[in-house]
Amino acid sequence: MRKFAPHIVISATDEMDILQREILGPLLPIKTYRSKEEVVDCVASHPRPIALNIYSNDKPLQNYYLYMTMSGGVTVNDGLLHAGLHSLPFGGIGNSGMGHYHGYAGFTTFSKMRPVFCQGPIRALDKMMPPYEVLPTKLMNFMIKRKSRFAVSYE
Repeated sequence: MRKFAPHIVISATDEMDILQREILGPLLPIKTYRSKEEVVDCVASHPRPIALNIYSNDKPLQNYYLYMTMSGGVTVNDGLLHAGLHSLPFGGIGNSGMGHYHGYAGFTTFSKMRPVFCQGPIRALDKMMPPYEVLPTKLMNFMIKRKSRFAVSYE
């Protein structure tokens, strides 16, 4: 059996393959930033991630990242646990996929609602369909006569 030990890649850059492709192994690229705005700009300048992990005990900073970024799921002060909680929906947005699975969200994602509408034997709209007869003509004439009464002036 092949095993790959966990690796941390410090000072990862956007040009590196690890930040160009989906990471499906025990790899953790680390990027550093000078401001919270720089983090938001970085996330916004790339396809939306399937997951966002926020490591901070600063509640206002956590909320800032939650409200200023768009991603699939979010885990605060841990990594990837939201994917393992079957009570939370898991899924991406944009390039990382659409829809959710797990729990009720998964049920609705992978189900197809089948709406059915049955028209009754008497259809009022039939009287408004071509060939136009008496009722549509009377209705149109009534509306034209009342036009000036309902007209709105924007001057």
